[in-house]
Amino acid sequence: MWWFEQGLCALPAALVVWTSAAFVFAYTTAVVLRHVDPLLPYISDTGTMAPERCVFGIMLDVSAFLGVFTVYVRYKQVEALSLDSHSRLLSLNRVGLFFGLLSSLGMCVVANFQKTALFPIHLLGAVLTFGVGALYILVQTLVSFWMQPEVHSKSLFKTRLMLTAWTFSSIICMFVSSVIMYSSLPGVDVAHKLHWTPGETGYLAHLVSTVSEWSLALSFISFFLTFIRDFQKIELRAEAVVQSPHLYDGPVGGVVSHRGAGEESPLLGGGT
Repeated sequence: MWWFEQGLCALPAALVVWTSAAFVFAYTTAVVLRHVDPLLPYISDTGTMAPERCVFGIMLDVSAFLGVFTVYVRYKQVEALSLDSHSRLLSLNRVGLFFGLLSSLGMCVVANFQKTALFPIHLLGAVLTFGVGALYILVQTLVSFWMQPEVHSKSLFKTRLMLTAWTFSSIICMFVSSVIMYSSLPGVDVAHKLHWTPGETGYLAHLVSTVSEWSLALSFISFFLTFIRDFQKIELRAEAVVQSPHLYDGPVGGVVSHRGAGEESPLLGGGT
């Protein structure tokens, strides 16, 4: 059995691969068509113009749904593994589910409201995706702290802690450089500026901001790779419970069915 066939580990793996493909496709297309500069533009800038805008939006919508499923499965896993019904762990798990669903909603907002169209709404989506998403991985790191070493190793907790620190460092760098960039360009519509010339005012701050955003995206996506080992221990089963052998509880059209205890309904038995 291949590793991706074990349990539900294909779910976080698909989330990481699909989201990365969305970023790479949008960046490659935007650079080839000269819609953006090749030197690390903002991620949202690579999905601003057609045709990459349409595909980028669709792919991010799919990523959002994969994110919802991944977050929910992780929530149910922690709930099932909570040691002695640890109240603190259960509370953190619920908070993590809330943050994870908000982060997935943010991806939908980013996908459907491009930066150059409705910038305030797009900015809100970005904050939900990466800002609230950073809180989600922080909560998951705390959950990992409470679950080690009984459930998983200390090395996994340290890995998640390192990725969390990387994520928050990228957020701080991006915020500070963005403030400097906007303050150094008064009267310039920075939100709609897609091309930058090396040496112009605000270029260095812009470069630091874009590098920080790509770094943030990389650390955020990489965190879900740590779920693969956990999800290998999870299996998804669907159980159908038939409450009655008939579609209706009472007589329909004046006809009452009289079946013996050992007779099988045609609907369930495949008869006609």
